[in-house]
Amino acid sequence: MDLTLPGPARGRDDKSDWPGAGAAAEALAAIDLGTNNCRLLIARPAAGGFRVIEAFSRIVRLGEGVGHSLRLSQAAMDRTIAALGVCANRMRRRGVTRSRCVATEACRKAENGAAFLARVQAETGLNLDIIGSDEEARLALAGCAPLLDRSHRHALVFDIGGGSTELLWVALEGAEEPVLRGWISLPLGVVTLAERWGGTSFAADAYRQMVAAVQAMLVPFAESHDIGGALAAGGVQLLGTSGTVTTLAGVHLDLPRYDRSRVDGTWLGFDDVAAVSSRLLAMSYEDRARQPCVGRDRADLVVAGCAILEAIIGLCPAGRLRIADRGVREGVLLGLMRERPTSPAAPPS
Repeated sequence: MDLTLPGPARGRDDKSDWPGAGAAAEALAAIDLGTNNCRLLIARPAAGGFRVIEAFSRIVRLGEGVGHSLRLSQAAMDRTIAALGVCANRMRRRGVTRSRCVATEACRKAENGAAFLARVQAETGLNLDIIGSDEEARLALAGCAPLLDRSHRHALVFDIGGGSTELLWVALEGAEEPVLRGWISLPLGVVTLAERWGGTSFAADAYRQMVAAVQAMLVPFAESHDIGGALAAGGVQLLGTSGTVTTLAGVHLDLPRYDRSRVDGTWLGFDDVAAVSSRLLAMSYEDRARQPCVGRDRADLVVAGCAILEAIIGLCPAGRLRIADRGVREGVLLGLMRERPTSPAAPPS
């Protein structure tokens, strides 16, 4: 079974009309609530995958400060519930019959994560599951699988999140579907790294310290799976999914506004990645904020993402990187499509 839409993902966030959306099939919804973003995808099953009929994404910074306090702040919870209320309204409007809503690192780490989800249910009608980092990794792989190149024997798939970063070592040869051989979840992401080392500005030595800190955490993973040996054999694809890699792709393409259809599935050479990262590091916070594919919401986080990406590239110098604007949400939708309920679940009331 094809694990997602054929080819690059169709449509763009915050648009409600996608051409070709099938009206006959039931509407399914997936919400991915991360440390930094709240993302919704509504789709209908279609031949070989699904067709997106609505998408929504908002930066909520739910995990702001959690690395220090181990608690979700009142302001962060209020922002997130407002975004989840938008999701619930869109799900009702689209007649969603089945859905799954997952929460990741911020809610895993926060002492008041369960209490927050109870408030979400009371105020929006949405029931969120806090999933483990292992399930998060598997969902991301399922969502990204169509962008894996089967001419390679292995792939290193990564997801740079707000509060954690997942890396997956995947076998591609001799199996109908990608086989997950190993994975690691690093307890840091763009929010946690930026809070520790920077903020609105980053000195060059602080940037190098960030890269070195991530690299030190990755070395045992690389050695245990002999990633260097696989690279020497010439059969490794690097595939990234996250706001960091999609932002870098948008900046590299010099897009006047972010365009998912241009970014998803594109390839970036490592020279291009280095050039964009150097440009962003040299910019002031205000200059980064004026970049149309960065914006004020990411201007203080994107440099930390570049540092994580540089460490990953050092681990797997495959020469180029494929960009995925898809991941956990798509993986959740595919799981819903495989289920065959006896009766459809009602949308949130």
